[in-house]
Amino acid sequence: EGSMKLAKRLIDEAKSGGADAVKFQTYRANTLAIKDSPAYWDMTEESSKTQYVLFKKYDSFWKDEMQELKDYCDRVDIEFMSTPFDFESANFLNDMMEVFKISSSDITNKPFIEYICNFEKPIILSTGASSLSEIMDAVDWIEKTDCPSVALLHCVLNYPTLDKNANLGMIIDLKSKFPNKVIGYSDHTLPKDMRVCEIASILGCKIIEKHFTHDKTLPGNDHYHAMDRNDLIFFRKNIDKVFDVLGGFKV
Repeated sequence: EGSMKLAKRLIDEAKSGGADAVKFQTYRANTLAIKDSPAYWDMTEESSKTQYVLFKKYDSFWKDEMQELKDYCDRVDIEFMSTPFDFESANFLNDMMEVFKISSSDITNKPFIEYICNFEKPIILSTGASSLSEIMDAVDWIEKTDCPSVALLHCVLNYPTLDKNANLGMIIDLKSKFPNKVIGYSDHTLPKDMRVCEIASILGCKIIEKHFTHDKTLPGNDHYHAMDRNDLIFFRKNIDKVFDVLGGFKV
């Protein structure tokens, strides 16, 4: 929300909650969305009428701010990441990260994917709103480059996603179709008991990504369906107990 103090607080809370990494987003509204791009969120929670208006509220962090966040993450010993949404941000983020995250919105953006592959770093690719053939195309583009590896995150682009619509069976399908890839899950369900993320882990997801906040009661598109530090602690404890019972076995 344009506050470095808040960003660092979130890093601290994610670290103390047991997160392995924190991930931001790096973009400029005028290169990400046209002026009349329609809303895709719950208008009762976020009143912005277009994507451009929403993104413009939060696009003040750029290279210097990301470097400050990277340095802070190093000090508290948690991995820093940020999803780039254009070539310029990909260029300067390359000096700050060991792995790139590509958003679902860019899964069919072949020039951008190939450009990121030129950095020859592992890629985490979200697959929201994509067909199996689109996922296969993206993987094929990546494998034709010198990119060392790609992980695929199952994702449903509803904000929030109802538990019944999380379609966790797709995790099994991705594991079947891409047996040599790391499979993960990018979650947009309401946190509640974190059961959806727990099931995703049991199904074999090695990466769990979820929006994170310090206060779920705040207004706006993200806070109410994000997890907080307590949700993260609860999830980590529960999933450790589950795998203790299963003896480390994953379906």
